[in-house]
Amino acid sequence: MAPGATGRNGPDPSRSGRQESPEERADRRWNDLLQEVRVAQTGSQVLFGFLLSVVFMPRFAQLEQFDRNLYVVTVVLGALATGSLAAPVSYHRLFAGRRLKPELVEAAARLVAIGLVLLALTIGSALLLLLREAIGGATAAWIAGAVMAYFACCWLLLPLVQLRRHDGRGRRPPTD
Repeated sequence: MAPGATGRNGPDPSRSGRQESPEERADRRWNDLLQEVRVAQTGSQVLFGFLLSVVFMPRFAQLEQFDRNLYVVTVVLGALATGSLAAPVSYHRLFAGRRLKPELVEAAARLVAIGLVLLALTIGSALLLLLREAIGGATAAWIAGAVMAYFACCWLLLPLVQLRRHDGRGRRPPTD
């Protein structure tokens, strides 16, 4: 039987590592996703709220045009990140009671992944804006770039390396 295949009695436990029905698996994955989203969504909302207030500060009028444009990009990225990270709530409300939990989990997981990319970009552009004011252009760009590289390592590269390491030991790729 292929990995993740189901037989007459449901999923093959020797392949999935768990004895759970597709509905139980979807419920577990949904709960895991909600825990992940709580962390990212809180950070996104706090950052976005702070960004909204910046335009009302007296110093904002003195920003160069590049920095004003960077601010606009940063606010838009923050809005998109917040929207993507809050979208699973809307999906859940619309899908509730329709026996579409696996589809809900897949769609929500994609939106959370998009939201995390947008959050990283928001943080990077906010950092660039702040550092440009604090220490100047070229140094600020290098520092912001280094922070973004660190995010790429922590959020993407290290997990992929770990997955490759485990897959190389003969373990099958996870189904969730």
